[in-house]
Amino acid sequence: MIEDKIMKKRVFISFLAFVVSLLFLAGCASSTQRGVASWYGEGYHGKPTASGEIYDMYSMTAAHRKLAFGTIVEVRDMDSGKEVVVRINNRGPFIRGRIIDLSYSAAKKLGILDKGITPCEVTVLKTP
Repeated sequence: MIEDKIMKKRVFISFLAFVVSLLFLAGCASSTQRGVASWYGEGYHGKPTASGEIYDMYSMTAAHRKLAFGTIVEVRDMDSGKEVVVRINNRGPFIRGRIIDLSYSAAKKLGILDKGITPCEVTVLKTP
């Protein structure tokens, strides 16, 4: 009798842990986010990123607070409609309201170098 209760509790806890992990993964890799994109460049060029990779401002990469390193996302400038595809390899941005920091090359392709920031939509295309 006591063993049955223990077994039921274990099954319930395992199920609960499974559901929580699914909800966590869904929250981290939700397919689309809207916010503000910014960019970073020369001051970080050649320095290590949070993933351990060396930052190359001429590559098509970006920083995101939660998405897994290696995640491929499409960033659409909501003002111009232009789009770029980048790979997440760093953490950031750390300024309220901003959801992604683009490499210099990605920002150049979007045409936001002079503006510095732009409203955007980030869509997950592929997770590692």
